[in-house]
Amino acid sequence: MNYSCLPNEDGSLKGSKTMSTTVGMDIDHLTKEEMPTVRERILQQKEKLGLLMLEESARGGGYHLVFRRRPELSQEENLKWASELLGVKYDDGAKDITRVFFTTTGSAEDLLFLDDEIFRLTRLTPSPSLLREGSGQTLFPSSYHGIPFTDIIRKYWELNNHGFEPTIGDRDTLTYQLACDLRHICGKNADWLDQVIPCYNGFPVEEKRAKIKSALSSEYNGFPQRLRNTLNALTSPDLPKGEEGLADEDDNDDAVANSSLFTLPSSLKRMPMGIRDSIDAVGPQLSMPVITAICPCIGTLATGVQLDVHGQKRGLNLIAYIAGDFASGKGGIDPVVEAWMSEVQALDKMYQVQEDEWRAKKRAAKNKKEQPEEPKLPVRCLTLNNTVANLAERLANTEGKHAFSFTPEADTVAQKWKSTMSDFSVMLRQSYDGTKYEREARSADAVNVHIDKLLWNVCMCGTPDALYRVVNNYTDGFQSRIAVARTPDNTFAPLQDKPPVLTDRQRDRIQQIAHLLPLMYGEVVLPKLEAKGREWVERIRLETMKNDDRTRARQRFRVCVTAQRMTCCLMLCKVCESLIQKHGLTGAEAQLKQQPGLWKEMLLKAQTPTMLEVYDVIADSLLENALYFFRDRIENAFQSRDYAGNMNGERTKRGKNDSIFERLDIQFSFEQAMQQSVAVKGANVNHNTVRQMLKNWRKQKLVALEEDGNYRKL
Repeated sequence: MNYSCLPNEDGSLKGSKTMSTTVGMDIDHLTKEEMPTVRERILQQKEKLGLLMLEESARGGGYHLVFRRRPELSQEENLKWASELLGVKYDDGAKDITRVFFTTTGSAEDLLFLDDEIFRLTRLTPSPSLLREGSGQTLFPSSYHGIPFTDIIRKYWELNNHGFEPTIGDRDTLTYQLACDLRHICGKNADWLDQVIPCYNGFPVEEKRAKIKSALSSEYNGFPQRLRNTLNALTSPDLPKGEEGLADEDDNDDAVANSSLFTLPSSLKRMPMGIRDSIDAVGPQLSMPVITAICPCIGTLATGVQLDVHGQKRGLNLIAYIAGDFASGKGGIDPVVEAWMSEVQALDKMYQVQEDEWRAKKRAAKNKKEQPEEPKLPVRCLTLNNTVANLAERLANTEGKHAFSFTPEADTVAQKWKSTMSDFSVMLRQSYDGTKYEREARSADAVNVHIDKLLWNVCMCGTPDALYRVVNNYTDGFQSRIAVARTPDNTFAPLQDKPPVLTDRQRDRIQQIAHLLPLMYGEVVLPKLEAKGREWVERIRLETMKNDDRTRARQRFRVCVTAQRMTCCLMLCKVCESLIQKHGLTGAEAQLKQQPGLWKEMLLKAQTPTMLEVYDVIADSLLENALYFFRDRIENAFQSRDYAGNMNGERTKRGKNDSIFERLDIQFSFEQAMQQSVAVKGANVNHNTVRQMLKNWRKQKLVALEEDGNYRKL
């Protein structure tokens, strides 16, 4: 193994083209008594040293260790530094020409320490232009959020060019395309891109650099969808956040890209009226949070619309939670939600005046035989600072239309419903499915409720810890019905000179769309959206099966439904926008009243590539946020002795998306599958779980069982 590659320009290793980020150190001639002391000293200093590997040499009497290179020091200076830190003598015969290590034995006892990062650390040679300018070996990060650029580029071609790298016939176009996309995560730096992008199929280096220069001068239109899909395919919810992706603080596109992988595809201008105005009112970095917040509003307003998802027709029933630390921008969402619901709130105020009048009459008639009859008024915007009985009664009086609740402080729910959180959970679960809800009491004066279809959309904003107080059961299905969005981390963001606010024009445009949505009634089937949803579910199924990730696999079912409902909400706004642009608001209203089926025809045409692209963004965002906040809690809940739903043997803790399938060779044995399962998922893996996993793979024709008892990938 060679850990200390150095470019030949400085007279070190002949033929070397790339400087490594690691240094290999050989410690020899130790006595048997010295060995344990030196080993402990090295392990005690591992953090300061940047230790990546420690092994006992195969012949004994010494150690091989690998640590992170300090690029400002020469090879010999790195070795001297480590020698002084550890108080041991290094093999000075290997200070100039790189020592090749013959690795240790196959015994686990001889491999004393290993950090997986050793397999990811690579550095690319700086461009000759930098060397000519005398700037030395300027090295840029070799990864983005911990993902090596080599992996990003490989996955990029897999998703965007059927796995083929550029060839002599298309290398000009594809290199330019790659540079246009990668510039968003390479600091818009030509030399960084030069290091990252290979010269494909004999591409002359100067021509490659010309393509990079052209890409950097082309127009910026937001974070590119191709790259977003690539990063989503490589990103697990447990990756470290914000490590190495450099961005220009003054550039809005990069600020969005750095704050979240889940930004809207293409230009924000392509979003329909009302949606675009909502985004503009909070800023692009809050695109996903504000869309997640307003979709329950749109579903409430379009209360007559029923969408067919997987053959089941349901209303646009949605429950949202916007999670973010204090001062993270959540407050900017409040006036946007109010703008969408203003017409319904105006009606509610009228009803509340009537209720106040009834209460005054009731007080005046307190001692009279004849009491004023209590009005059953269809108030639809309901406060969550309420009792179960009062809320249930309100929900029964909405005349078959959606009710809506919003709170900017989710702790209102956690405090008010603390003793009855299970009732709250049941009501919301049934509202998501639009099923029957009943509440009976013995007392004649108590509230009795019988609702055929409970329709109640809810949006809550709050901190992550408040989220855990609202969602405290992870096996009853409540968690999987909630659409969770995250606000970006703005801890170190500069204070904006002119922060975005909701303008009168934006409010008016939102209210125009909101006015038309209640005029749409009927069931609709959207075949392209349904196909998109099924395609996404299948992709996640195959990914999770390869890694036996049951937690992620189960989340996909309801995420698909929620994402289809949210995308349908956006498409309805597109229909309203088209009508307003063609006929004006009054004319659009007349068209919808005179032609009740018109909106359905237009909605079918609204299944554009842009809208279907948005579906992937929403679905990926919902899935990753659910896992980000709940993965450990879900897995712990299902592992609990109190949970009796296990039908397939002992439940085990699910690991991260480091695929077991991909780790295995083309041909592998059961023992190798067992070994890789343990490596990914931990010591809880047993023969039954591995056998079931292999059985699933065979069913899906991922592998075949050979005559010799081994397996072969198909």
